[in-house]
Amino acid sequence: MTIKIKKCTLEDIKALQEISIETFNNTFKEQNSPENLTAYLDRAFTTNQLEKELSHINSEFYFVCYNDGLAGYLKVNINDAQSEKMGDNSLEIERIYIRNKFQGKGLGKYLLNKALEIANEQNKEMVWLGVWEKNENAIAFYKKMGFVQTGAHAFYMGDEEQIDFIMTKTLI
Repeated sequence: MTIKIKKCTLEDIKALQEISIETFNNTFKEQNSPENLTAYLDRAFTTNQLEKELSHINSEFYFVCYNDGLAGYLKVNINDAQSEKMGDNSLEIERIYIRNKFQGKGLGKYLLNKALEIANEQNKEMVWLGVWEKNENAIAFYKKMGFVQTGAHAFYMGDEEQIDFIMTKTLI
C-alpha cells in the first residue's frame, strides 16, 4: 500500500471538480432532495468556483492517492479564506473528501494529520471544521481525533437550512 499526497494546482481543476461532485453526492444524496443537492452542486463545484478557491492565497488543496488511484482530497483555509471568522491563530479544515471505494483505509486520518501538520508549520493555535449534525460517522471520527463541539452555524443545501456543528481542536 502506497499513500501519496500532492498539492493541487489549477491544472488539476477537472479532477478536483469530478471528485468533489462524486464524493459530495455519494455522501449526502440519501438525506437530501435531488433538487437541493443539484442546486448545491451547481453552485459549489463549478469550474469558476473551484478556480477561485484554488487561486486564493490563503487556501490549499491536497490530493491523496492510494496505490496510484486518486482517492480524495483535503482543503484547508487560513486568515480571510476561512468560512467563519475564527481569527488569524486558526486553520479551517473545510473539506476532507474520500471516494467510497477508498474509505476504511485510514485516508481521512492521513489527511487530517496533514492539516494538523500545516497548522503547526504556520504556528496556528487551533484547528476547526464544520460537520453536518446528521453526519454521525464524521462526528465520531473527529471526536476520536480530539475535536470537541464548540458551536454551530447554518449551511444551505439548496433552499434548505441545515446545521453544521463547529468542532475545534486546540494545538497548544
